Amino acid sequence: MDWRDAEREYDDEVIGETTLGRMFEETAERNVNQPAQKYKGGVYERSLTDSVVSAAKPGEFRTLSYAEMRDIVRNLAAGFRDLGVEGGDRVGLFSNTRMEWAQTDFALLSAGAVITTVYKSSSPDQVRYLLDDPDADGVVVENDEAFERVLEVEDDLDLEFIVSIDELEHDGADRDDVYTLADIYHRGEETFDEEAYEEWVDEPDLDDLASLIYTSGTTGQPKGVKLTHWNFRANVNQIRKRMAPRPDRDDDLPSIDEDAQTVSYLPLAHVFERTAGHFLMFASGGCVAYAEDPDTLQEDFSTVQPNTATSVPRVYEKIYDAIREQASESPVKKRIFEWATDVGKEYQETDDPGAVLSAKQALADKLVFSTVRDALGGEIEILISGGGSLSPELCTLYHAMGLPIFEGYGLTETAPVLTVNPPEEPKIGTIGPALPDVELQVDESVADQSAFDDPGDVGELLVRGPNVTDGYWEKPSATDRSFTESAPASETDGSTSGKWFRTGDIVHMRPDGYVEFRDRVKQILVLSTGKNVAPGPIEDAFAASEIVEQAMVVGDNEKFVGALLVPNFDHLREWADEEGIDLPDDLETLCDHERVHDYIQEEVDQVNEGFESYEQIKQFELVPQEFTEENDMVTPTMKKKRRVILERFEGRVDRIYDEN
Repeated sequence: MDWRDAEREYDDEVIGETTLGRMFEETAERNVNQPAQKYKGGVYERSLTDSVVSAAKPGEFRTLSYAEMRDIVRNLAAGFRDLGVEGGDRVGLFSNTRMEWAQTDFALLSAGAVITTVYKSSSPDQVRYLLDDPDADGVVVENDEAFERVLEVEDDLDLEFIVSIDELEHDGADRDDVYTLADIYHRGEETFDEEAYEEWVDEPDLDDLASLIYTSGTTGQPKGVKLTHWNFRANVNQIRKRMAPRPDRDDDLPSIDEDAQTVSYLPLAHVFERTAGHFLMFASGGCVAYAEDPDTLQEDFSTVQPNTATSVPRVYEKIYDAIREQASESPVKKRIFEWATDVGKEYQETDDPGAVLSAKQALADKLVFSTVRDALGGEIEILISGGGSLSPELCTLYHAMGLPIFEGYGLTETAPVLTVNPPEEPKIGTIGPALPDVELQVDESVADQSAFDDPGDVGELLVRGPNVTDGYWEKPSATDRSFTESAPASETDGSTSGKWFRTGDIVHMRPDGYVEFRDRVKQILVLSTGKNVAPGPIEDAFAASEIVEQAMVVGDNEKFVGALLVPNFDHLREWADEEGIDLPDDLETLCDHERVHDYIQEEVDQVNEGFESYEQIKQFELVPQEFTEENDMVTPTMKKKRRVILERFEGRVDRIYDEN
């Protein structure tokens, strides 16, 4: 049987039509004594470690079984109900990704509440909007810092309670409407009634709201995406069909099942980690360890030894940069690393490697790749990439190192996964074929067909399926604009409305059913010559560069393509020392250094070779700041905020075009 037919027909105990609370109860029953969560010591002042769970030793992980996690979830649910939370109440969750985030999420969902998420990095103004727009009834904060930000704006809110995950030292902690998570647990411990709890878990209809997750706001005011229990549950089912240990699959193919163990570090406030690293993992009976400190991520991977992980392209780029930097400690090590990556790439791209290339690959694995795998715990079988486009070159290198990345695609509005490469037949450079019960169409009228190599197959991606939202919170006009009935009718209608959601993304639909991502519709550059240019592939071409750290392509309404480039400053200083060049300490001045510009021009010329003449970068400017979440130039999921970057470096963009 073809793997596509097999996954469509596959069914098991993980797949179901239940509320998210019931999904958790069922997996806890199936995996009662299996490890569910691992949490780290020495990072947080957890209120739960006072009396509910034992504190882990600093730097070490402690494990909770599904039975222990279920006890916490049930008592928290009862505690929130006793506090006054009722079905349909909206409660904000304002915290970093950690053990208690997951427990609180399942507890509130089991109590019938609707979770509205707030990013850990949210400013007071953003906190105000993310709690006021959904008219939140209460909020769970992480610590004193988050508590203070809520207090700054609470006069504009109508909160009935504030619960803190950690112990608070703030003076406001003594207020009658402020509680710790441990307080809620003990309140529930005293009032828990299993019969009432079972009713709460099953009370919501599948089409009832489970969560409001706000869009990143890169192109305007964030919109609250309405996601139901069925949107999330259906997406868990869909991913499960693709990634389960199905009987038709070879035993050596990676899967996500009860033996899966992951390190969770992406924001659970975002839909990608919420579904792939949270709902899917727990439904499958896997174990989730929480990194909780980004500075110790590699150490945590080494300690936990996960066999799967989800991440965004920027993190994979940074991991590769760190690997390359460690391998460049001496000229000999650097030459060996470069030789090994060249061999690995050739091996990965060759259908029939032959004896000589296979021997080279084995040597490269022994000298370099095995060390890389060991640095990530030595057990990685499958890495999932989403939340942005991944450089095909970088993806090829990871596969060559025995760290296969399976790229996928989705949006907040689709809960989120629409496509992902299958372990049976991954195709690098694509975002995979559609998941079961997901329908895809292309609106060719949106894209200028002459600008692409595959006219007739390129356009805006339209989707529908049970995982697709029915719209935005109290924004009917935005909802209407995001759906269309213009796509061809299909025999199978996976959505309740039958309408197609406009993703806003340009893709190429290949004859084999795999999808290639091009770019956001709104980010396509229209040159004054009339040519359309997708900036994403050009920017991705710098992903494996040791000279250029980040790139943002510009040129809308201009004669040619330009770019803002963030150099790898450490590399530049090493190069300058080798060349006997005295570079200034000031980064702004360094970015204008003629020799530096000439050096980076060589890298740009190499990238340009892979593109048509009108797509090539004709002029570029170096910028002295990396694009980060802290300086508001990327979102919490590391997507570039192009408007912010253009405003921040307006003078340098002007220099690209003023002289031409």
